[in-house]
Amino acid sequence: MSRPRNRRRANGPNAGRDDLWAPVGELPVPPSIRPPADPAALVRSLGDPPLGRHSVPAGNSVATVVERASMLAAALAASAGLLAGPDDQT
Repeated sequence: MSRPRNRRRANGPNAGRDDLWAPVGELPVPPSIRPPADPAALVRSLGDPPLGRHSVPAGNSVATVVERASMLAAALAASAGLLAGPDDQT
């Protein structure tokens, strides 16, 4: 017969927890963000979705969603002061 294993109590006061409130050091400054010139280029390069006669409108809808997500990401970067200016180099 085998011996029972020693198991840690899974419901103890500190079971499976990290110290979330521990102090951390200074975070590095993130690099500037430059929005792409054509955010939907990758999606369009894959071609239209295989949806028969609805493939072109579906492809346009997917491209529109990707462009909107890119605009929102650029707005978020601008609100955080991380948007690259026209003279910034990447």
